[in-house]
Amino acid sequence: MLKANAAGIPVITVDIAASGVAVAAHVATDNYAGGVKAGELMAQATGGRGRIGVLHYPAVQSVVDRVEGFKKAISAHPGMKIVSVLPGITRAEALAAAQNMLQAHPDLAGIFGFGDDAALAALASVKAANKLQQVKVVGFDGMAEARAAVDKEPAFVGVIRQYPDQMGVRAIELAVAVLSGKPVEKLNPVLPGVYTAAARP
Repeated sequence: MLKANAAGIPVITVDIAASGVAVAAHVATDNYAGGVKAGELMAQATGGRGRIGVLHYPAVQSVVDRVEGFKKAISAHPGMKIVSVLPGITRAEALAAAQNMLQAHPDLAGIFGFGDDAALAALASVKAANKLQQVKVVGFDGMAEARAAVDKEPAFVGVIRQYPDQMGVRAIELAVAVLSGKPVEKLNPVLPGVYTAAARP
């Protein structure tokens, strides 16, 4: 990317932003809006009440945006409270973190996983604790394994779904515009969707 910059070649980034490098445009999921959708889904699933845990990856800005959006949505429900925010970067770490949450807060009503791996680990910990009727899980990404789990497991109420195909199309459109000398927006957010069992085709 630095070589492209030095050669005067415009760069368009997709999904992960480049740090310290000038780019013509960036295309990514609107992670904050997705976090808000995740919080609203959790509130709907819990009836707007209960203690909530969050599996986080604070070193990644996109995840920080998701969690901030989630917190914003939860703050609109006085009956809900986030009582635990723990890092769970890998599936194994997320499993251990979710287990710790459930032990520390036996009355936990929900867990938000910053990504589908974290959410699937949370679901496994909820199963192991025999709390499928009590704890709701919400994920983020929309990979096939997570969507299948949403279809099969009522405790996994949904995932916020990213659209990499839309990001790719937008990146190509921006590249054509840049090469044609047309002005483009620096930031190009793609709004995520919500996948629930009721929403499946």
